[in-house]
Amino acid sequence: MGPPHRQASNLRPTGSRPFVTTDSQPRTARRVFLDKEDPALFRALNGLALKVKEAAEAAGIGAELSELIKVRVSQLNGCAYCLDVHTEEALAAGVAARRLSVLPAWRDTDLFSEQERAGLALAESATLLPPSEVLDEEHSKARKVLSDAEFSAVNWIAITIGAFNRISIISRHPVRQ
Repeated sequence: MGPPHRQASNLRPTGSRPFVTTDSQPRTARRVFLDKEDPALFRALNGLALKVKEAAEAAGIGAELSELIKVRVSQLNGCAYCLDVHTEEALAAGVAARRLSVLPAWRDTDLFSEQERAGLALAESATLLPPSEVLDEEHSKARKVLSDAEFSAVNWIAITIGAFNRISIISRHPVRQ
């Protein structure tokens, strides 16, 4: 069985069948690329992402942790397109392939710093939204390690990539060949 948030979901097809949209298909069979349908909204989200990046850098959240968060949230949400993009970005930022390969099991390794562990735990809680008592516990643990600015930045990174995940999943953005 998959993660708890995906167990009952039968809304997304599985497998690697490419989704092809052609003009010969009925309108209801074609996917709407949300970013193409409402480009001004997508530009606004990109603008938010740039502001989040600036805030993260100002708070001391480096590119490695930022990309680790983006990859982890994309794993949890099951976004193939964002996983492809941000795995490449993480490698370019200096994240070792070994650390990326164990990211789903980060809690079981010693490959992540205290700041990274706090950031990953916080990003997971922002993505999965556990019951309030669990959320409070995760926040308390993270606050012991992260400053207020870091805490805020990590949450904004998770929230923003989560929005991009949803756009790509709904639009069924294809992974680059």
